[in-house]
Amino acid sequence: MSPSESSSPQPAPTAVPPADGDAATPAALTARAPHVPAERLVAEMVPPPRFQGARFDTYIPDPKQPSQAEAVQVLSDFAESIEGGRATPEKRRWFARKPAAPKGPRGVYLDGGYGVGKTHLLASLWHATPAPAERKAFGTFVELTNLVGALGFQQTVRTLGEHRLLCIDEFELDDPGDTVLVSTLLGKLVDAGVALAATSNTLPGKLGEGRFAAADFLREIQGLSAQFRPLRIDGEDYRHRGLPEAPAPYDDETVTRTAYRTPGASLDDFPSLLEHLSTVHPSRYGAMCDGIEAVCLTDVQAVPDQSTALRLVVLADRLYDREVPVLTSGKAFDELFSEEMLRGGYRKKYFRAISRLTALARDAGALVADGSR
Repeated sequence: MSPSESSSPQPAPTAVPPADGDAATPAALTARAPHVPAERLVAEMVPPPRFQGARFDTYIPDPKQPSQAEAVQVLSDFAESIEGGRATPEKRRWFARKPAAPKGPRGVYLDGGYGVGKTHLLASLWHATPAPAERKAFGTFVELTNLVGALGFQQTVRTLGEHRLLCIDEFELDDPGDTVLVSTLLGKLVDAGVALAATSNTLPGKLGEGRFAAADFLREIQGLSAQFRPLRIDGEDYRHRGLPEAPAPYDDETVTRTAYRTPGASLDDFPSLLEHLSTVHPSRYGAMCDGIEAVCLTDVQAVPDQSTALRLVVLADRLYDREVPVLTSGKAFDELFSEEMLRGGYRKKYFRAISRLTALARDAGALVADGSR
């Protein structure tokens, strides 16, 4: 039995509900340990709700950053070059005997900093590619490795090998094992004719820089980078363009009362939530947030260790994908990770989490404002 299967529900923090007797008791993320069938993992490999409406014509390039407009054109052309039809068995057998030599890289790699719209562009590519939804896959790097864990390597190759396009968001290699796994998987998919697209914050040839020095790791990185045409996207974090600073955390009473009067809200104390995340596989964090309209957290503290921090990063990504506002008391989000963490090999993940949680904290301000009227 997995840890998530054996974990017992934990109650929401003790709180004083608002005077309104009709207020509903908020949910508790710590009471959720969902089971997610492997079929759902495949079916849900589509752009997240935040990017369901993303299109190339809704991406507004910064006129000061010509690389952004160039990226739109390159990706539009790439989408048009992908065949949407399913090959007939005869053609598949023919090509299996005599595969056509690929002309250049089989994919594009969007490289840029935080908040320059890489995920918007990747989702736009998914929508623009002339293939049915079931023939296109979109997921984060973590979701892709989780899929392999759920289906097994060979079944993942067979399943994704039937697709015309695989989009991988936030491509980060955190250990040599994942490097070998994904490098081998993408090589198999390229051989099957699948087009690839990925985002990251680092050029493909430098993905492992500053993390591992093993010769085998670097060799895998070089082989993987050859599959992609790097496409640099410059610019500042759009979440900070002309926007106010992230709001300061609220007090416990404000967070609690807001949770009770907000339909679909959850209420947890932060340390208990961090502990609970260790009992649920990260592939289930999305399902854990099903039906949650707002996350309210009391007593936010600095995360105690790197394993906990990485789990929090995954939760932050799932909340951001779903546009779930996050209201907190305690420390501000820029105090979540230690200086050592922010200088270490996973710093890009931590900065991304801070950026995304800050955006969700801004969204949560409206919940407090509504309650004060």
